[in-house]
Formats: sequence, C-alpha cells, structure tokens
Amino acid sequence: MSYGGPQWPQGPHQPDGGSGHDPYGGQQQYGTGQPDGTPQGRPGYGYPQGQDQPAYGYPQGTGGPGYGYPHATSGPGYGYPHPQSPYGQQQPAPGHEPPFGGGQNDGTPDWSALAEASEARQRRKRWLIAGGGVLATAAIATLVAVAVVSSDEDGPATAGGATGSSAATVPGGAELPTGQTGPQPSFSSVAPPPPPNPMDFISTEAKDKAPLTPEGLFPGKKLTFGDRVYTKGATSSTTNCASAGKGGLGSVLESNGCTRVIRATYTRDGVAITVGVALFADQGKALKAKEGARGGVAPLAGSGVGDFCRATVCLRRSNSLGRYAYFTQAGFTDGRKVTQSDTVVFKTSDDLASFTFNQIYARGRAQASAAATAPAGGQ
Repeated sequence: MSYGGPQWPQGPHQPDGGSGHDPYGGQQQYGTGQPDGTPQGRPGYGYPQGQDQPAYGYPQGTGGPGYGYPHATSGPGYGYPHPQSPYGQQQPAPGHEPPFGGGQNDGTPDWSALAEASEARQRRKRWLIAGGGVLATAAIATLVAVAVVSSDEDGPATAGGATGSSAATVPGGAELPTGQTGPQPSFSSVAPPPPPNPMDFISTEAKDKAPLTPEGLFPGKKLTFGDRVYTKGATSSTTNCASAGKGGLGSVLESNGCTRVIRATYTRDGVAITVGVALFADQGKALKAKEGARGGVAPLAGSGVGDFCRATVCLRRSNSLGRYAYFTQAGFTDGRKVTQSDTVVFKTSDDLASFTFNQIYARGRAQASAAATAPAGGQ
C-alpha cells in the first residue's frame, strides 16, 4: 500500500476539440471541427457552409432559421427581425438557446454565469486539496501509531505489565533494574589518607624494616648507566664502621652512631671506584656524618680488581639521603694521580653516586607502596 498525493480532477480542456467533454453540460464541441472550419456533420458555432442543419451565425440564404440577420426568404429567426415581421425581435425556439444560456438574445455570452462557474471550480479544487492533505496526514499518523503499538508489544515488559516484573530483561537472562528500590552507592564523607611518603620509611630505623644486603643495594654483575657499562667487583658488609673508612672517616662514622657499612667496587676503562653506604639511627645523624666527613671510604679490592687509590691522589665525595650516608672514592687502576682534566673519573663518580641515591630511594618507595596496599591495622 502506497501513499501519495490526492488525484485532482483535470481542469477544463482547452477549446481544441480534443476531449469531447463540455464543462458546461453540453455535448457539442466549440471551435472548428475541420481545418477549414467546416463542422463535422452536426450543429456547430461559426459560419455554416450551407448545410441544412440550423447553425448560429449569419445564415446562408437557404439554411434554416439561425441567429443573426435572417435571410429574406427564411422563416422567423433570432436577432434583428425582418422588416416584414410583425413581431419585431423574436425569441429563440425551444432547443435553440444560445450556447451559454443567457437571457440575452443578441448572441453575447453571459459573462456573469461564466465567472460564477469558474469560481465554483476553484472552490471545489481548494476543497479537494485541503481534503487530500487531511487524509494524507491522518494516514501517516495512523502508521506511526501502529508502529508505536507494535514496538511496545514486542519490547520487554515493564512494571505493571503482563509479566508483572519490575526489571527489564536483556539478552542472556540478566535483568536491569528499572526502579530505585535496590541498594544505592554510598560515599564516605571522610577523605582517604594521602599515600605514604617514601622518605618516611628511609628516614628512621623504626620504620625502615625492609631487608638490606649488598646484593639488594648493588644487584647483578654489571651496572648499565645510560650508554656506559660498569663491571662489578668485590662487595662487603660490616658492622665495624671504623674499618670501612680511612683518613679519619672511620672515627666520624663511629662518633655519629654508624651501625653498618656496605661497600661495592666497579671498574670501567681503567678507572675503579668503591661506594660505601653507612646506616644510622635517623636522618639527623646521617647528615652530621656527611657534613663532618674527613678522608674517604676505604677502597675495596678483589674479584679481579687490584689495589687502587693507595699513595696517590683520588676523587672523594660524600652525600646523604634519609638515614643513609654514602661515600665514593675513584681513581685509576694503574696508580696515576687524578687531575681536574680527568673527566672520565668525574663521570664515573657521578654515575655511581646517582645509582646509589636511586637505590636508597627505591627502598623507601617499595615500603610506602606496601603500606598503602596493606589492610587496615596491618602495620
């Protein structure tokens, strides 16, 4: 079933003699029936060509009575009467009225009647257009209503429907709640505590409980730092802090309460370096040991590394992080003195100091992360 616009009646045909339909009720055609104007065997309007049928116009002598100036020998006609007619102007005989039905008998069309007929056709056309639009709108509304009803019938049942369920069914048998009767999410008005600070765990002996070993601080056999690779030598761990220092550093460590020293040696391109990490009870003591440092950490030989930094000039540095103070001593493995132009020695000292700093801070970060994920009361 398809919908389209209403089919309007065709307007009056033009007077071309093609349709055979007279919009004014007659069956005759108006205009010329033949190219020369000769009617096709029936009464027409125009100049008749001598046929015996009566026509309207100027009769041709022998024709029957017509409208216009009657022939001198014809019977009574319509128009201006013959001078011999005692009746003056005649009325048309029944069946011979003018084509437009006016009350005039001089052959002039009734323009008022024509105007009324045209207006009636226009009114009828407007009514048909309006009626067609209403019908089309009603049809579309009906289709939409049917589609909505069909969709409602095919959709899931809701509360109060045929199934009596208060939840919509989804594929797989699950149900989606449609009401607000179920449990609702709740939010605590208490803000969660901030995550623990890694420095809190490496600043005091009381909270720094993670295992500490030479392999934990200096893992593996090699150290890759950027594009530079260092080979690890000997490592050691001692609670005799004085033995781990030289040139006065041992006494500084003991005077500030050092409890342990862990050392490791690395080599690269003829340069050897020993890193020593000393532990204290808290951050304050480690800072004092760093600021009062004299001498340096004792070089640690072994595991392929010979003695270095003995009776020569080496590069010594010190720093601290939390309860840890760390020291470095770097020099050439062949015993040469280190000068300001020996950038390779300075670069080695920078790399190992940065690596040690990162390793100490990683201890604090790991303990803080474990505390944040531990259940309440587990600490």
